[in-house]
Amino acid sequence: MSPLDFFAWLGDSDWSTNLHESRYAYPLIESVHVWTMAVFFGSVAMFDLRLMGMIMRKVPLGEVVRRLLPWTIAAFAVMVVTGTLLFFAIPLRSYQNIFFRSKMLLMVLAGLNVWIFHSRVFPKAIDAEAAAAPPRAARIAGALSLVLWTGIVFSGRMIAYNWFDCDRQPQPDIVNFLTSCVPGE
Repeated sequence: MSPLDFFAWLGDSDWSTNLHESRYAYPLIESVHVWTMAVFFGSVAMFDLRLMGMIMRKVPLGEVVRRLLPWTIAAFAVMVVTGTLLFFAIPLRSYQNIFFRSKMLLMVLAGLNVWIFHSRVFPKAIDAEAAAAPPRAARIAGALSLVLWTGIVFSGRMIAYNWFDCDRQPQPDIVNFLTSCVPGE
């Protein structure tokens, strides 16, 4: 079974159809997704700006992490759950959406940035806390994080305004390739 067949089957399931056509569930889930994204992005932006030495310079980095990390983790967990439900409501359209694919790629890159930061950069940044400016690697990680998460938010918002739906043919071959569209089906 190809991914297209799987997501078409999933989209035709009663659960997916009922969720997508629900008068209250789908809009409520979408709203919670956006609200938690605001909390998540706000806490990430504050942390990244602190890493870059632009705000809260006198607040120790460890204190910023201690205060923001629980909110960041909680918001991310809710975003994952609600995002998964939104995907299951319209799986084939989501799978074939170039903005959805961009969002997923950027999320993988953001996850790698977080992993590298927490495993390699953060311990050194804590050690260098007395320095006037955060270490260069910490500033780069913060700037990269801001760029990636801004791209994720932008891509996520653009999912609803997809100019490249598969039912809008003909489209350039590169668009059909990037979205797994099969013209004529």
